[in-house]
Amino acid sequence: MGKETVAKVLNDFGLTDIETEVYIFLAKHGVLRNREIATQMKKDRAQTLRILKSLQSKGLVEATLEAPIRYTSIPFERVIDLNIRSKKDEAALLEAKKNELLSHWKQIGKTTVEPSPEKFLVIEGDRKIYPRIIQMIKETKNQLSSIFTFQDLARGLQFEVFETVLNHPVKSKIQFRFLTEASNQNIDTVRSLLERLRAEVNIKVRNPDFGLKLAPRMVIRDNEEILFFIKPRTNTEELGDLCLWTDCSDLVQAFTCVFEDLWHNSISLEDKITEIQTGRLPLRTFDVADAEITYKKYQETLYSAEKDIVMMTSSEELMELRKNEPLLKTWSEGNVKVRVIVPITNLNLKTALELSKCCDIRHDSSGCLMTTIVDGRHLFQSNSFRANLQSTETISGLNDIFYTSDREYIQKTGAKLNAIWRNAQKPSKISLSQRTVSPSFMRTDSRNLCGPFGKFPSQKITHETPIEKITEKAILNRIINAKREPLDNPSKDKTFMYASLGQAIIHPPKSFRLPDMLIDCWHIDKNSSYGLEDAIVVNLWQSTSQGYGYLPVAIIGDNPEAHFFWEIVHRKAPAGQNVRLVSRDAIQVQVHGNTLLAAWTVPIPLQTKSYVIPPAALLFEGHGEVKTGKITGNRPDGSGINVEFNSLEAFVTFLHPSSKYAGPATEGVLHREFIAELTPPRDFGP
Repeated sequence: MGKETVAKVLNDFGLTDIETEVYIFLAKHGVLRNREIATQMKKDRAQTLRILKSLQSKGLVEATLEAPIRYTSIPFERVIDLNIRSKKDEAALLEAKKNELLSHWKQIGKTTVEPSPEKFLVIEGDRKIYPRIIQMIKETKNQLSSIFTFQDLARGLQFEVFETVLNHPVKSKIQFRFLTEASNQNIDTVRSLLERLRAEVNIKVRNPDFGLKLAPRMVIRDNEEILFFIKPRTNTEELGDLCLWTDCSDLVQAFTCVFEDLWHNSISLEDKITEIQTGRLPLRTFDVADAEITYKKYQETLYSAEKDIVMMTSSEELMELRKNEPLLKTWSEGNVKVRVIVPITNLNLKTALELSKCCDIRHDSSGCLMTTIVDGRHLFQSNSFRANLQSTETISGLNDIFYTSDREYIQKTGAKLNAIWRNAQKPSKISLSQRTVSPSFMRTDSRNLCGPFGKFPSQKITHETPIEKITEKAILNRIINAKREPLDNPSKDKTFMYASLGQAIIHPPKSFRLPDMLIDCWHIDKNSSYGLEDAIVVNLWQSTSQGYGYLPVAIIGDNPEAHFFWEIVHRKAPAGQNVRLVSRDAIQVQVHGNTLLAAWTVPIPLQTKSYVIPPAALLFEGHGEVKTGKITGNRPDGSGINVEFNSLEAFVTFLHPSSKYAGPATEGVLHREFIAELTPPRDFGP
């Protein structure tokens, strides 16, 4: 045990820093006189004598009966035992006086109870997360809903989460709902846990069907509060999870919709266990010869389609489908209705737009099994399916195949594909680019708009060159080593921003009565010129004298010092007159690894055709390779800008509580590390 850890225990026991120092010194050097202690520690003898008497009164130091007196410390094991006993006594005393204290509190409390503000709380580490979950379980009155992986269940057992469920005083009146995953590896553990809980608790456990992933992991209590994980766990991580807890009613409602949708598209755990044990309708593994036959049947079925095809596939397989021109021609000439659900990224956007001429393409990144249904009579599923097979060698590496003509199974799967299709989005011709960073302060002057991104004259853009100066590690180190330099003269000093930025293009359903939007979600580090801030910038696609482009129209932020900064840099855009300061409880932008969550609990008026964005949330999940880039340039008003960034493409989930909607944004970019250096404009001054 390190010295710092020992010191922390002693401080927790009530020792001051100097008392802790003397105790540790005695423990190391044995029995000593006060004069020897003072001499060796280079302290005043009167001071050390007072400290020794204090430690003696606390039972941590013992004195001999000889003269002169010598002192010795008690063993550290006894200190720990005393600390434990003291804490238990304090807890018992507090428990005994709980009712009396509450009675006194009611007498001095307010006569009227004001509604408490909605709160956000970031919780990091298993030793803090699971006690919070236990507290939520204890406070549950009607229903507790949760999404847990098998690893989460194991940790729940370790932290006695399920003991709390079993010991709940009104457990028979509460509906517990768990979404988890069963597999050949964990089936026995999951089944034994389920049987134990079912014997005493009203609990339902389901398994996501159709290959849907368990995300995001969450716990919802009585539709009043939610704790959800914003850091995906991997098997190799030892530092624990990162969670966001909130009692914001709008966000609780939004994530409840996510849960209910996943719950609806799931099967009972008993059915899943039976499926695993009996092999009923699992993926069947064929040898190479059988794989060749199945793929041949797959190709023949695609060519012989008469009415319709619905296909859920991967980004890579979409590219393969585009190469199969004879198949596409057959569909077009035969008037076959083809619907394709696929994760759309910058890499396949062009392909998706080309295929849109003969197929209906929509974006979804839910991570389901690749599935094709032809004419409602043939169903193919695979972990990797090729729509453009050229050789037997290609087939040999693809051996997880399932084919069925079972009408009931096809209807069930088709219904789930249709549900995913309804929430999926069409690809947009307007594309975000990892390499073209365009935060709102680059889009503030309509005269400079050129396409979807605000480009300014004399702009010099470089990407990953020179490599020795612009690297992922170099940008990260700049942020880590940054020191805040407050602005003495904002009209002359440069402004520095060290931040993370999530950008998403949103195409809301018509029923939302909202326009297409580009939303910038900022988490600005405390070492930036104006300090720590979370901010949301909303941009609308508008016509200008130079064409169409995204212009910032509304901004909310929680830092009073930065309020005028947003007004100044957006003064030639609609947002310059629509900057709102909100409380820190009203907005949260949290970043961990390649995940960013942005949420706001206040409406955002856009001052355009009376549009108002209600409280909502955006979840960014970065994927692919990190792209490093740099942009430098000058704007017409004389201000200069230098930007460096590490970016990833991101799948984005848009949560719109008032419409009970949770669906994917068309696309997004996560600028995980973002550095901006801005020079004030020429005409900015007192």
